[in-house]
Amino acid sequence: MQGEAEFIPLLTPEDEESMNREVLPKTLPILPLRNAVLFPGVVIPITVGRDKSIALIREYYKKGRTIGVVAQRDANIEDPEFADLFEVGTMAYIIKTLQMPDGNTTAILQGKRRFRMTKPVSSDPFLISEVEAYNEDKVPRNNRTYNATISSVKDLAIQIVRKSPSIPSEAAFAIGNIESPTFLLNFITSNLNLEISEKQRLLESVNPTRRAQDVLTILSKEIQVVDLKTEIQNKVKVELDKQQRDYMLHQQMKTIQEELGGDPNKEILNELYTKAAKMKWSPEVAEVFHRELKKFQRMHQASAEFTIQLNYLETMVALPWNVFTHDNLDLNRARQILDADHYGLDDVKERIIEFLAVRKLRKERSGNGSEKQDIDDIHKNREGVILCFIGPPGVGKTSLGRSIAKALGRKFIRISLGG
Repeated sequence: MQGEAEFIPLLTPEDEESMNREVLPKTLPILPLRNAVLFPGVVIPITVGRDKSIALIREYYKKGRTIGVVAQRDANIEDPEFADLFEVGTMAYIIKTLQMPDGNTTAILQGKRRFRMTKPVSSDPFLISEVEAYNEDKVPRNNRTYNATISSVKDLAIQIVRKSPSIPSEAAFAIGNIESPTFLLNFITSNLNLEISEKQRLLESVNPTRRAQDVLTILSKEIQVVDLKTEIQNKVKVELDKQQRDYMLHQQMKTIQEELGGDPNKEILNELYTKAAKMKWSPEVAEVFHRELKKFQRMHQASAEFTIQLNYLETMVALPWNVFTHDNLDLNRARQILDADHYGLDDVKERIIEFLAVRKLRKERSGNGSEKQDIDDIHKNREGVILCFIGPPGVGKTSLGRSIAKALGRKFIRISLGG
């Protein structure tokens, strides 16, 4: 609903009947409206700026003050003709005219009853048309469906007013005191933020029950939007409050750290730089590391990504880039270590010695026996590279792996995988 409703006349059913009994002239001067639809009983201010409209208001304000108000199909047309207007409009009474400082004229109009334009009469100095009454169907007072719908419309409208800070709270009081069902629908529809074509459709509706149901549907969607906006605003407020709190705490921690003479972030960066300088990684890896390190420097310590980025960088400097160990392929020494660490298991030990013998043979065939060539040969021919020990817990699988590492002179790393 719009928050600009300044005129809230409260019509009783008797006032409505009196308004409907007003005589509709055979012809009416037509005032085109660009972005508004006037409903019976509703009072709205209209800014009049076009020459024809000013001439119409000035002339009929001195006469009977009764005019016809019809919405334009296209608000961009500056000088509309009859074909540019909707057929159904509202007979209006000019309550007052005000001369504004910018030279425009503001006319305060109250809708009276609906009409349909039947035949154009004149286009100069302003539009005049023959009109006929456009009445809606009567609804029995004891129609339970209609009465229940009107009650729901009123309740929803009041809820929207109370939940919308842009709408004056007095509007809820006014809506609650409207006795006429027809005027209630007209007043609410006039203040809904709808397209002109949709408002015109509701103005032309002659079935009060259908019109009430349509307004109820629109209000139901409106209150869902209001609730969603409120939820989003509250969520944003909570997030902003948390961010402000985190920022204040971070600033306080930073001040305390400066007083104590230490900055954890600076120490972390220095440590990463020191470790990176000792790495034997390739230029491509170094480029990635320094790019991620610059990203880490720009991060706020309270952000969720701070810890993730730090873990990533620490993992990079912890990996043994291009660091190799040279295998000790002395088979007699390997046999002594296996026998010293394990009693029995002759078949398993023989298989391990065979595995080491194959590695020794490949190393001898590689020429100078360098570690790099040995690794390249293994990558080309992967037979015998992996040993798989199968058995229940406690039979010696892990200790055998530790013994093989000792025999080769390699570091032993145990990784437990579930499943």
